[in-house]
Amino acid sequence: MGAVDYAQMALLAAVASLCQNLTGFAFALIFVGAAGALQLMPIADAANVASVLSAVNGFIYLRSHSFEPRWDLLKPMLASGVAGVGVGLALLAWLSGNTLHGLRVVLGVSIIACAVLLLARSKPRATPSPPGVLWGVGLVSGVLGGLFSTAGPPIVYHLYRQPLPPSLIRQCLVALFTVLALVRLIAVALAGALPWHTLVASALALPVVTAVTWWQARHPLQLPVVLVRWLVCTLLLAAGASLLAAAW
Repeated sequence: MGAVDYAQMALLAAVASLCQNLTGFAFALIFVGAAGALQLMPIADAANVASVLSAVNGFIYLRSHSFEPRWDLLKPMLASGVAGVGVGLALLAWLSGNTLHGLRVVLGVSIIACAVLLLARSKPRATPSPPGVLWGVGLVSGVLGGLFSTAGPPIVYHLYRQPLPPSLIRQCLVALFTVLALVRLIAVALAGALPWHTLVASALALPVVTAVTWWQARHPLQLPVVLVRWLVCTLLLAAGASLLAAAW
């Protein structure tokens, strides 16, 4: 990667961090999707960088905001999500070794599906979903987290349909994604699949993520929810469509 590539990566990290802090998700979806579409780095490397940056972003966010965990929601999602990360990493190893185009298609479809779900999000339920649904949603999210460090789509759609305040949903999402990112990083490192150049890329982008998150915590943007949703979805659709175009 040259200086221009690193500058583009830092800009992507800033945009992804901004969206993550506004919505509680989308960091890895935007970062990995755009990095893959622009061919800044292999998708597997982009997912590793996203895991590092997402974990750091999550820690800063949780330290900068009051956090009162709802363990009845988090425990089942965390337990099944951690198991799903292992499945996702196994799928990533197979896809990376057998079909690069297939990897781009899977990521592109996942990103576009997330954007569509967010745009078509139905009204919140009058009553909470059965507890068992959390286990299934956590497992699917974990698989996507293991594949691309993009655990967002299933759990975002599910939680935003629950009769819960948006602030609590954001906290649950950030906490869940931070833990899954750490689990993924540990598993990748133990497998010897965390090359030094991804750590260097993460270190170079880290000050940008820290600065954006710190600034937003002290100067929160008061944007309409609908506008935030459309901005994030536009970025996701662009990244997903670019990946599919590159694959074909």
